[in-house]
Amino acid sequence: MNMQDLAGRVQAGHIDALHLVSLEGGIYVLEAQMGDRAYPVEDDLGQPVSLRSVEHARQVLRGLNRVPVELVCADVDDEMCGLLAESGSFIGGLPLSIRQG
Repeated sequence: MNMQDLAGRVQAGHIDALHLVSLEGGIYVLEAQMGDRAYPVEDDLGQPVSLRSVEHARQVLRGLNRVPVELVCADVDDEMCGLLAESGSFIGGLPLSIRQG
């Protein structure tokens, strides 16, 4: 799904949430949650949309305020989120506001 598809699906109410996935090295990618499946958001070349920071994500997602955005840590050793169950499995994301300011 590209950004144009994402905007249309958000407008139609088909997207349950957006996941801003934090990868090693300070890079973030986007996933769109529809039902029980997450779909990568890709650029026009079919590559995952790569974001440099939470602020960069806010700029890119401006206008998509109708859908919740969560910060998700891809690495179980990432202590920033601190949202792992005792079993080490991921239990959720950290809600983010995409409004700037």
